[in-house]
Amino acid sequence: MNKISKLLKPIIALSALTLSLSSQATIVEFDVTISNEVKKVKVNLFDETTPITVSNFLKYVNDGRYTDTVIHRAIDGFIVQGGGFTFENELPLTAVDADSAIQNEPVWSNVKGTIAMAKIGSQVDSATNQWFFNLENNSANLDLQNGGFTVFGQVIEGMESIESITSLSFCGEIPMPNYSQEHCSNGDLPGVENFVTINQITIYDPDVTSANNLSLVKNTLIADANKTPDTDNGSSGGSFAWFSLLAFGLIPFRKKTK
Repeated sequence: MNKISKLLKPIIALSALTLSLSSQATIVEFDVTISNEVKKVKVNLFDETTPITVSNFLKYVNDGRYTDTVIHRAIDGFIVQGGGFTFENELPLTAVDADSAIQNEPVWSNVKGTIAMAKIGSQVDSATNQWFFNLENNSANLDLQNGGFTVFGQVIEGMESIESITSLSFCGEIPMPNYSQEHCSNGDLPGVENFVTINQITIYDPDVTSANNLSLVKNTLIADANKTPDTDNGSSGGSFAWFSLLAFGLIPFRKKTK
């Protein structure tokens, strides 16, 4: 029996590895509601080159924690960000349960059409559940800032839908369809239709090697930066420093008192 057991161990291990690989999704599909219209956005994940980040992202996907989340930040010509909050018919927005932070993997460049992990300013390994789409080539800023922001996928279909989000009305940095600046100033309570909602993210294609057909851009700036001492003065994270505020629920809304 012991000999059989020893023979079976590598087979079992190989089977487990095969199952693990087959459960990884290289292509995922975002089902997004924008101004009451459902849009589909497909993203090719970089399983083989950013495995920690992709595994982390897919765990949130498989756990359903991105379901009914809202886009809580968008800046024209910069980024569209989500993954961290839901609207539960009251304000402030409700934070999505986050797992432990993961290791940074700044392999690829923050060029237009990529998806990357958001994190806390001055904390290199602080990414959890929030991600953002790069609307333009942000490499000069984000490839170096705060240890470099980890790009872990590329939009292959539906980028125009992501870009359209910045043409909506806004309350602070939150895109809000059919919710005017007057509503925002008055603190009027919005409805779910006033948010850009990620209805769900699903596995579209589990082929972990499909990224081989993409034209990827390497992050060459971070390697040079690592050759010199870190001179981060605490402002690293730049426009992402606000994240630490959002993490504590300080959303630019207030409930309207009766």
